[in-house]
Amino acid sequence: MATTAKQPKQRVPAAERRDALIAAAVEEFALGGLHGTPVDRIARRVGVAQPYVFSLFPTKRDLFIAAVERGFELTSDLFSETAAEFRREHAGVDYPQNEMLRAFGIVYTELLFSNRPMLMLQLQAYAACDDDTIRERVRAAYERLASRVQELTGIDDDHLNEFLSIGMWLNVQAAILGGENVDGLCDWIKRLHPPEAPAG
Repeated sequence: MATTAKQPKQRVPAAERRDALIAAAVEEFALGGLHGTPVDRIARRVGVAQPYVFSLFPTKRDLFIAAVERGFELTSDLFSETAAEFRREHAGVDYPQNEMLRAFGIVYTELLFSNRPMLMLQLQAYAACDDDTIRERVRAAYERLASRVQELTGIDDDHLNEFLSIGMWLNVQAAILGGENVDGLCDWIKRLHPPEAPAG
């Protein structure tokens, strides 16, 4: 009687495992923060042993930073995509800067409500800034995001500071509301940046 040879277990590339660990870390650190989240819990989410995690991330802090930076990158990518779509829709037409800022505000608000782990991890990142290394990495990520907004919109420093301040207000409101009333906050953004009447 013929027997079927057992297929060898396919090895998952380290890059794919690393990506999966960061995604799992976002979920877990969002709930427990840096100090309240065991690395073993993240490892179990991905189905690997804890020592394997440390083969890719030397410390829990390194994994936390990678998760936090992913959140900032997600926001930056979202703004880049929104700006590209906005320019396609307004090709050949002059538009005031506040219209693009309003578009950013709306998509960011929707992101906060659709991806609560990203929101909560961002708040956990600020709470962990007593750690010098984390503070420097979070500051750098925040500055990269700010520079990207300025590059995409051409706004001056005063308007950039206003935009970022509103973003922090949105973070707090989204955290407090817990997934409710996204439409209300989007309407608030629209009132804050009303479209300007065309010249002439």
